Amino acid sequence: MEPMETDRRAPARYEPGEGCVTQVVRIPVRIVVLVLVIPVRLVWDALTAAGRAVDRSVLRPLGRGLARLWHTVVVRPVAWAWRTLVVVPVAWTWRTLVVLPLGWIWRTLVVAPLVWLWRAVLAPAGRGAGRAVAWLVRYLLVLPAQWLYAQVLTPVGRGIAWLLRGLGAALLWLGRAVFVWPWVTLWRYVLAPAGRAIGAALVWLVRHLVVAPAQWLYAYVLTPVGRGIAWLVRGIGTVLATLVRWLVVVPLVTLWRYVLVPVGRLLAAVVTVVVREAGSALGHCWRAAGIVSRALGRFLATVLRWLLVEPLRWAYRSVLTPLGHGLRDGIWRPVRQALRTARETVRQTRREIRRALFGAPAKSRRAVAAQPRREPGAPGTRTLGSSTTALTKD
Repeated sequence: MEPMETDRRAPARYEPGEGCVTQVVRIPVRIVVLVLVIPVRLVWDALTAAGRAVDRSVLRPLGRGLARLWHTVVVRPVAWAWRTLVVVPVAWTWRTLVVLPLGWIWRTLVVAPLVWLWRAVLAPAGRGAGRAVAWLVRYLLVLPAQWLYAQVLTPVGRGIAWLLRGLGAALLWLGRAVFVWPWVTLWRYVLAPAGRAIGAALVWLVRHLVVAPAQWLYAYVLTPVGRGIAWLVRGIGTVLATLVRWLVVVPLVTLWRYVLVPVGRLLAAVVTVVVREAGSALGHCWRAAGIVSRALGRFLATVLRWLLVEPLRWAYRSVLTPLGHGLRDGIWRPVRQALRTARETVRQTRREIRRALFGAPAKSRRAVAAQPRREPGAPGTRTLGSSTTALTKD
């Protein structure tokens, strides 16, 4: 009884998981890598911290100091010496001994004579020569050439052109009569019929002597021979293909499919698992080594703090600070007050001695402001409604 369609169920899918090789390889690899990585990570963290401290505390200040020292000791003196001792003297020497003399010589011995020669000699001579040449060309060449062209060459040219046109027409008719018309007649009435007859004869000969035998040879000889050769070649090819298949291809395919592929897959799986677990273990162990290194650093920092920092802090707070406050309040403040009092006493004594010897300093007198000048309000003063002159008195 054949199974029903409903009974044919697909097998459950394989859930990927970690195989036994992974479980066997993981723990030993992680242990070995952890043992090897922890010292490396500790040394790496120590070197990193030391390098940062050295770079921050030594190399950067040293580099800045060396750069500033180089710029101050070497660059600036060399630049100043080069500019002062080389550039400025050479420029002054070149300008004074070469440029200025050469400029004066050029202007005096070359430019000035050339300008005078051009203005006084060459320009007038050129203008005169140009006018003379223009007059000669006009009266010796242009006018005779115009007369010759108008009176001689034009009539002669017209006559020669008429003669050449007549001669050309005669030669053209003669050429047609002698060369063209006989050849046309020969081609039309002799050569063309003869060519057509010869072509027909050649076609008949080629058809019955070449084409027909070739068709018979192809149909009754070459075709059967070709078919036999093709059948023979196909048989030999089939035999060779069968031999190659069963002697070479099938063994190689069997070896590849049933030996090499499983072995390769097994090796690939093992190598993949080992490499993956080694990489994963290296990452985990590096992080674990970082945690261990951080914990060790914190432990050392705590030990250093409790062994060095906290005692110093306690000594500063409990011993040095009260001692400093006592010194400030018990010794330094009274001494400072006494010094201030002594300073004021000395100043007062010096002031009294100066007053006893030289007297009190004179008080500054302020200048009395002068009264503004105004006209008196006497009865005899002049007003707008009266006059003080004799001529205008009432």
